[in-house]
Amino acid sequence: MAILWDADPTAVQTYRFAIGGQVRPVTTGQLVTRALASDGHELLVVVGPDIDTQSACDLAAQMRLQRPEVGVVLLSRRPAVTILAQALRCGIREVVSADDLTALAAACRRSLELSLALAGTDAGGGIRTGRVVTVFSAKGGVGKTTIATNLGVYLASTGSRVLLVDLDLAFGDVAISLQLAPSRSSSDLVAKSGQLDAQALASAVTRHDSGLDTLCAPERPTDADGIPPSTTAQLLRVAQAMYDFVIVDTPPAFTDHVLAAFDVTDVSILIATMDIPAVKNLRLVLDTLDQLGFPRQSRVVVLNRFDVKAGLKTAHIEAATQQPVAVCIPNSLDVPASINRGVAIVVEDPSHPVSVALRALANDHIRADGATDATNPPASGPRETPPRATRREARLPRRRGER
Repeated sequence: MAILWDADPTAVQTYRFAIGGQVRPVTTGQLVTRALASDGHELLVVVGPDIDTQSACDLAAQMRLQRPEVGVVLLSRRPAVTILAQALRCGIREVVSADDLTALAAACRRSLELSLALAGTDAGGGIRTGRVVTVFSAKGGVGKTTIATNLGVYLASTGSRVLLVDLDLAFGDVAISLQLAPSRSSSDLVAKSGQLDAQALASAVTRHDSGLDTLCAPERPTDADGIPPSTTAQLLRVAQAMYDFVIVDTPPAFTDHVLAAFDVTDVSILIATMDIPAVKNLRLVLDTLDQLGFPRQSRVVVLNRFDVKAGLKTAHIEAATQQPVAVCIPNSLDVPASINRGVAIVVEDPSHPVSVALRALANDHIRADGATDATNPPASGPRETPPRATRREARLPRRRGER
């Protein structure tokens, strides 16, 4: 969660998307100090352009001594050399033009990365070691949950400690896809918000037969409204100390919960299928992540239900999105059949081409050491690599205003 200090309480509507995650608006310096004292998880304070610069500097100087992991970013209508020098002396991390929301998003991202490095621990007091993998697409029905559950089950089968978080809080399908009957869900963590620790998280997870732990979505869609994004941010930080991998399944939208997940994400698995609407949405997702300042090197584009007869080629998609396709998962009726049986195809049929592609995705792009499972050796997947096509050859729709 971030704090936005601005005399105008409606300023949060302008800056919320650029700051990312959940933003708490406050109007006075006293409220900032009180908020920081009451919640040890705050790592970012964004100071609005109408706040006195000296007041912002006083806050930064105070945080530098009392809580050095808290970053202060100053917005200015006309950044001048004198303001930059003053900010540097007192410990403000960055000064950003109030009109440049892209620069603000990047500054907040850099500040958060530095804060996490300085903190060195998560909300549960442990060393942050786990890798957060967010599976996302702005289009529904592309197979996010199938990929997330299979990745989770496979990584657990290699002996890793894995948590699968269903962040589609209203209509999540992780539980039904794995034939789980959870007695608890993420809504049970709300009462622990602000004091969420490893014990609380462990009490809310459901164990799958593979050894995979799952944090399922609430049973009733109406319960989703009662889960604040701050709870999502806290549980992910705690999970990083408990697990080797945290897989996050998401809804098809940039909700505050999804943005909170992206804030701590190490690998972003971005899914598209072999149709123009899905490719268009993939491009919009990539553009949005650019605007929010999330690093490009963490993104992994996956084509699901790959079929050479679909009329599109990987080169066309790469030309349209300006992002390489990392893995192609072939189309197969065996996948929905495995979902209906409640089993993960990656372990039920390890030699299946879909399983081969999923293991390649996990071993090449998620496991930091690049290790492979000796019991399931990798094989050549259905990767189609024709010469790169031009935008005109791809015949994909251009964005409005693009030449």
